[in-house]
Amino acid sequence: MTATPNVNVLQEYWVDAWQRAILTLDVLRQRGNIHDEQNQKSAPNVLNFRFEPIVDGRTLPRPVNYALVRIVPPEGTVIDPAKPPFVVVDPRAGHGPGIGGMKHDSEIGVALAAGHPCYFVGFLPQPVAGQTVEDVCAAEAAFLEEVTRRHPEAEGKPVVVANCQAGWQIMMMAAIRPDLCGPILLAGSPLSYWAGVRGRNPMRYLGGTLGGTWLTALAGDLGNGIFDGANLVANFESLNPANTYWEKPYNLYSRVDTEGPRFLEFETWWGNPVLLNAGEMQWIADNLFVGNKLTSGELSTSAGVRVDLRNIRSPIIVLCSWGDNITPPQQALGWVTDLYASDEEIVANGQTIVYTLHQSIGHLGIFVSGKVATREHAEFASCMEMIDLLPPGLYEAVITEVDGTTANADLIHGKYLFRLEARSLADIRALGANSDEDNLRFATVARVSEIGHGLYRTIAQPAVQAVVSAPTADALRELHPNRVRFAAFSDRNPAMAAIKPLADAVRADRKPVSADNPFHVLEQIGSTWISTCWESWRLARDAMTEAAFLATYGSPVVQAMAGLGTASAPAQRRIARDLAREAASAHYRADLEKRFEVGGMPEALVRAIMYVRLPERSVDERGFRTLQAIRRLQPANRRRTLGEIKAMLRDQYLLLRLDEERAVRAIPHLLPDDAQARSDALAAVKEVVAASGDLLDEARRRLQRVEDLFTAPQRHSAREANHA
Repeated sequence: MTATPNVNVLQEYWVDAWQRAILTLDVLRQRGNIHDEQNQKSAPNVLNFRFEPIVDGRTLPRPVNYALVRIVPPEGTVIDPAKPPFVVVDPRAGHGPGIGGMKHDSEIGVALAAGHPCYFVGFLPQPVAGQTVEDVCAAEAAFLEEVTRRHPEAEGKPVVVANCQAGWQIMMMAAIRPDLCGPILLAGSPLSYWAGVRGRNPMRYLGGTLGGTWLTALAGDLGNGIFDGANLVANFESLNPANTYWEKPYNLYSRVDTEGPRFLEFETWWGNPVLLNAGEMQWIADNLFVGNKLTSGELSTSAGVRVDLRNIRSPIIVLCSWGDNITPPQQALGWVTDLYASDEEIVANGQTIVYTLHQSIGHLGIFVSGKVATREHAEFASCMEMIDLLPPGLYEAVITEVDGTTANADLIHGKYLFRLEARSLADIRALGANSDEDNLRFATVARVSEIGHGLYRTIAQPAVQAVVSAPTADALRELHPNRVRFAAFSDRNPAMAAIKPLADAVRADRKPVSADNPFHVLEQIGSTWISTCWESWRLARDAMTEAAFLATYGSPVVQAMAGLGTASAPAQRRIARDLAREAASAHYRADLEKRFEVGGMPEALVRAIMYVRLPERSVDERGFRTLQAIRRLQPANRRRTLGEIKAMLRDQYLLLRLDEERAVRAIPHLLPDDAQARSDALAAVKEVVAASGDLLDEARRRLQRVEDLFTAPQRHSAREANHA
C-alpha cells in the first residue's frame, strides 16, 4: 500500500527541516570556534588584503592601541605614485578592525583599483592604560605624517576614508591639524547627535531614557576601568529586533546550504567586540552622545586649543543613507547648519562639502556592501582629484548609470557618471531638523545627565570600585550575552561534540525540500508573520520611547529643575562667531578686489570655463577629464602643481562671485597678444564646456560672449595705459 501524497510531502519537509537544523548547528559551532580563535590572537582583524606594519601606536610619545599598516597591492594592480594615497580608518565602536577591507569589493579594494596607494588604520582589542580620545587624534596625525613622508611624488595630501565612529575622530584631528589631510570621506559618521525627525531615529533618545551617562560610568566601574564594546554591539542590535532575533538566524537556517560562508564572514567581525578605557567611553558619552558638543565648538584639547571644525581646509565628503537607523542623514549632515548660517559663510571660509544620499542601504552596508563599494566608493575614489579641486561651496554627488544616450561616454570612468550639483543650506534643512522646543529637551537631558553622573560619582562610585576586582570584571565580560551565545555553540561545549559528525553525514545524504512543498510554504509564511510581530513590537516600543522622552524632558518642571526655562530655550545650536576668522576673510576679500586683472592664460581659461558653466550649477567628470588632458599636454616644467591649480580655481571662482561682470570684462587683459595662443585657448574652453553634453541657452549665450572676448583685439588694462 503506497503512502498518501500528504504523508510524502510531510516526510519530505520533515527530513529537510531536520537536516537544516543539524547544518545550522554546525555553522553556529564553526562560528563559536572562530570566536575563540579570534580571541586568542593578539591582533585579530578581518582584512582580506595582505599588509605590512608601518607604525605601532604603542611606540608613540602618547601611546595608543592603534596601528598604521600598508596594504600590499594584489598581483596585477597598478599603483600610480602621482596619485594621493588613501588611508582607510576603521571604527572602534565595539567591533574589531578590518571592515573597510573585508572583501575585494570594499573601500580598500576600489582605492587600489583606482591606482591609489592604500593604508589602513586599525586597533588592538585591548586599550593602552590611560589612553584618551585626544591621544588617538594625535596618533592619527602621526600616521598621516608618515604616509605623506612615504609619498613625496603624490599630487595631493592623503585622502582619508573614515567609517562611522572614526569619522568624528578624524574630523577632530583635522580641525586640530588642518595641514595634514586631503579630502575626508565620512561614511555613515554621526557628527550632530541630537539631530533627527519625529517618529524615527530612536537611538538619539537613548541618553534621555537611561537618565544620562551615569550608567556608562557604572559599566566602566563594573569593568574595573574597562568599558566592554559588547554593550555597544547590543545597543546596535536592539534597534532592529526583528533582524537580530529572527531574520538573521532564520535566513541562515532557511538557506543553510549556501548561506554558511557569508554568515561566518560577517559574524567573524561582528562577534568579537573590543574594549575601551572607561575614561574614553565616558568622554564620548558626555561630550558627544549626550552633550553634542563637537559641532558647537565646546571642545578643547588639553593644551587649550579649541576644536573648531571650521578650521578644516580639506574637502569633506559625506556618504549617508535613508536606510541607516544608526546615523540617519540628519545626524550625518546636521553639522553643516551647526557651523554655517548661510551659503556665503561656507564659501567665505573656503570650505568644500560634498554629500550623497543613498536611498535604502543600512548602516553597515555603507562600508560593507559590495554594491556600495563598486558604485559610491568606486566613483568617489576615481573622482577624488576632481573633488579636491572643487571651488568652495555645498554640493550633492549624483551617480547615474551610463546608457546609450549619455554624451561623450568615452570620458567616463566605469559604468557610472559622477556629477556634482550645487546645493544650499536649505537643502540640508529640508532633510529635517529639531524645533527649538526639541533642542530645549535635549539640552535638559544634558543637564540631567551631568547631575546624575555627579551624584553617581559622589555616592555610589566609591562603593562599586571597592567591590570590583580584575577577575570579577573578566568574569562579567565572559558572561555577557553577546559572548555567551558564541561560546555556547563552540567545541568547548561538550553537548556540541556530536554535531560535526552528524553534519558530515547530512551533507553526504542531503535531501532538500522542493520549493512548492506546502509545509515549506507554510514555514515561510510563519517566518513572515514572526518578523511582522517583531517589527510591530519595535514600532510600538519606539513610539512609547519617543512619547516618554518628549513628555518627560518637555516638562517645564523638569526643565526648571535642570536650570533651564522656556524663556531661555536655545535656538538651533550653532558654533559661535570667530572674529579672527572673519577678519581673515575680510582681508582676503579686500585682496581679491585687486586681482581681477592679475594672471595670464591659465587664469583666463579657468575663469571663462567657470563663467560659461555657472548657469548649469553642476560639473561632472567628463569636463574634468578633458581639463586634465589639456593640462597633460603642457610641458612638465611649465605645468602647475595641484596646490597651485586648487588656489587658482578658488580665486577665479570667488572673483566671479564677487563681481561677475567685472571678472568677465577683465578676461581679455589676461590673454597674450599672440592670436594663435588665444585661438588655442578658446578651443580648449569649448572642448571642456562641451564635454558634459548640450548646454543650456544661457550657457550658449555666455560661450558666445567668451568667444567674442577671446577673438577681440588685445586691449591693455587701464593700469598699464596709465603707466605708459
